[in-house]
Amino acid sequence: MISETEVSQPNGFSSGTTQVVQQTTVRAQDKPVNRIDLKQGATVEDLVQELQRIGAGARDVISILQAMKEAGALEADLEVL
Repeated sequence: MISETEVSQPNGFSSGTTQVVQQTTVRAQDKPVNRIDLKQGATVEDLVQELQRIGAGARDVISILQAMKEAGALEADLEVL
């Protein structure tokens, strides 16, 4: 959440004027991290099932597999139909 302005209003019976004051406040909240634990020797199918378990859609899974292949972390031929 980001809020950026406040209004400063003088006390009654003073000679001051109402002013808009710039004041930025930023609040962020972390989401829980999704984690996948694969055993040694896990298959691509095991990986895909775990990705789907944490909410990855088909396009997400394809992108992850392609990135793994490009990084040399996947020993497989990818064929996207």
